[in-house]
Amino acid sequence: MAQKSGGDKVTRYLVIGMVIFVVVVGTVFSVMSNKSKTAAIPSAVSKADGYGIVFNGDAKGKTVDIWEDLQCPICKQFESVNGAYIKDLISAKKVKVVFHVLSFIGTESVLAANSVACAADEGKFLQLHAYLYANQGKENTGTWSNAALIKSGAAVGLTSSKFTECINKGTYSGWVQNVANDGNVQKVTSTPTVKINGKEIDRNTQYMDAAAFKKAIEG
Repeated sequence: MAQKSGGDKVTRYLVIGMVIFVVVVGTVFSVMSNKSKTAAIPSAVSKADGYGIVFNGDAKGKTVDIWEDLQCPICKQFESVNGAYIKDLISAKKVKVVFHVLSFIGTESVLAANSVACAADEGKFLQLHAYLYANQGKENTGTWSNAALIKSGAAVGLTSSKFTECINKGTYSGWVQNVANDGNVQKVTSTPTVKINGKEIDRNTQYMDAAAFKKAIEG
């Protein structure tokens, strides 16, 4: 009987231990989820647009959504083909453009995404965005450390202590996760992905042909 009682006691302790473990794990995930939901958000971001960085939010024409990863080589190619045209679209203020900066490739993608969000607060998202693509290195090889991103910012005129602090503190890392979460909801599985009024353009013919891309947007 004593052995049975001891066994019951051990079983009871094991159950209590498992309950405590589940509660602790659940609490951790809850904290992480709440941190994502309450993350600091760049001034140009719209929650309604999947936490994307928005240009011409009041434009009455088409909406162009671009999902990208700043370490993605194909995204760099897309930028080299269409970047100048997209910048002109933004300047003309006839089309709403939303950039969804993803972090598929890893830690350096998170750091780079955070950096362009920091730049957005100072009105230089497009400048740093273009610079990072022009100077893109191989994936996850140390190209985009905080120090390198601060230096990259300086190259496009971002020299404030606010920008440096934003990089070093990873101020918008929670926002980066929010963008990733929305990308999952939207079933975005590759970068770049471009949608016009919610419909993806033809990946085979309209992404890397400047004339075809322009026609897809302007009709």
